Amino acid sequence: MTTPLLSVKDLVVTYGRKRSAVQAVAGISFEVFEGETLGLVGESGCGKSTTGRAILQLEAITSGSVTFDGTDLTTLDREAMRQKRSELQMLFQDPISSLNPRRKISQIVAEPLAIWNRGDQASREQVVNDILLEVGIDPALAGDRYPREFSGGQCQRISIARSLVANPKLLVCDEMVSALDVSVQAQIINLLTDLKQKHNLTLLFIAHDLAVVKNVSDRVAVMYLGKMCEIGPSDLLYEKPLHPYTEALLSAALVPDPNVELNHTVLQGEPPSPLNPPSGCRFRTRCPKAQDRCAAEVPELRELAPGHQVACHFPNTTTYVTLQSSEH
Repeated sequence: MTTPLLSVKDLVVTYGRKRSAVQAVAGISFEVFEGETLGLVGESGCGKSTTGRAILQLEAITSGSVTFDGTDLTTLDREAMRQKRSELQMLFQDPISSLNPRRKISQIVAEPLAIWNRGDQASREQVVNDILLEVGIDPALAGDRYPREFSGGQCQRISIARSLVANPKLLVCDEMVSALDVSVQAQIINLLTDLKQKHNLTLLFIAHDLAVVKNVSDRVAVMYLGKMCEIGPSDLLYEKPLHPYTEALLSAALVPDPNVELNHTVLQGEPPSPLNPPSGCRFRTRCPKAQDRCAAEVPELRELAPGHQVACHFPNTTTYVTLQSSEH
């Protein structure tokens, strides 16, 4: 079996102490294989962004492990992690504020090369010019300008260029297109897809836009209140979700076709507080299938089909009954 490039095991991230402690990420596990794109979705506050930041050690990890390319990042000291970090890069939600407003674009993109002392001045300038052209920015026109002079889409292109000059293996994309217009979103997604193939990148794509995630991801992982609900191949998960929360999340997505009859799954009750999450399954207070077992026992991820895992005591198993009957 192929060894994953990134392996997250029992990851826990807690903010605060004692009574005010919030477990933003509550023991999740997943893998990302080299060359693939794993989409990470869920409603606001479920822990998606915290997971991405914890992988890069930008957030303190309470417990668990993050193994990247055979190295457990949680065991590295500050200097060793600094040396490793050039192989992992992050693209942030707000592209404008992620760029230093006091530096020119050529300086921003060249900064990783200067930090790692790669090449001389002339070679760095050539690398910066080449990568800016790759992302659709003319270095002759943009090099001496500042981030405030560019639109959000252009700033995200510059952010991508800054990430790629370090030759990373993994890109963590944290809601990187949510602040952009729909037409610009499509341009950035297409650009990222092309660059992924050209630079042999592996992506963890964090977003709440289900349509975007489906288009860019090979597999999709669904989170709810700090827990992992379901992980599976993109097309299969969207067509036949196993977890009740995944089903409700997908049914809430709008379809741009007035002739399509929508069949929304309306969840009952209010989302529970992360300060006091429900016992057992965290989704049980809103789940139409909840039973006594759901309150007493925490569901663990289990594989119901090759590559398709679900953390639910009563999943939609008719999915695979239907698929298997259709094959015979």
